[in-house]
Amino acid sequence: MMPHAKFLKDVIADLRIAVSFVTILPVGSSKPAGDGAVARATWALPVAGLLVGLLGAAVYAVATKLGLTPGPSALLALATTALITGALHEDGLADTADGLGGGRTRERKLEIMRDSRIGSYGVCALILSFALRWSALAAIASPWLVALALCAAHAAARAGLPAFMSLVPPARPDGLSASAGSPPGRSVAVAFALGTLCLALALGPGKALVAMILLSLAGLILARLVVRQIGGQTGDILGAFEQTSEILILLVAAAFQTGG
Repeated sequence: MMPHAKFLKDVIADLRIAVSFVTILPVGSSKPAGDGAVARATWALPVAGLLVGLLGAAVYAVATKLGLTPGPSALLALATTALITGALHEDGLADTADGLGGGRTRERKLEIMRDSRIGSYGVCALILSFALRWSALAAIASPWLVALALCAAHAAARAGLPAFMSLVPPARPDGLSASAGSPPGRSVAVAFALGTLCLALALGPGKALVAMILLSLAGLILARLVVRQIGGQTGDILGAFEQTSEILILLVAAAFQTGG
């Protein structure tokens, strides 16, 4: 097989893995997940996120065309993105809030995070997440600007996951994050570049810089918190990081938008 043909095949395979990893879309995967393929494919997570953002933006645009105001249109867009991802990241946020907030020991925190039931901390976290994202999208209002914000948020929020997985050790040896493996440096760099590009194109260089600073601070704070409390990261922690990043990007977009 020619080198360029093999490269294209690998890229397509990685894209399929990334999309199948963070969405419920039936794209399948041409590589087994047990040979480090998931870790290598993490560079494509921003691309998968971009797809989610585009679908959410399409629903928002259709809703406004049908005469709905920004409020319900934004709610439909959020419902669409949650449906497409199977609420994967929302579930991680809720489990993280319950575990870190409700457990006293490391073992108890991890046990709570594995429990499929949701507690008070998880409910509050989900309400805040949806409320902040909904209010940001409703404030932006314009379908075109909402589309840019959604694409930037979903792409860039997933662009930081490979770096987080690489720098923060797994909290347990048998979780989703541990089984995925540590992303190689090339995957981390490509994901970061794609996320930065999406932010710059959607929000402009200055606004993108503000968002990147906030995302970096959020990642550092979360990393320090989870290392101290449970010894590292889990799949739920990654979901919480994605949700936090998504919220911050949409708030930056809304703040600059409403500020003129």
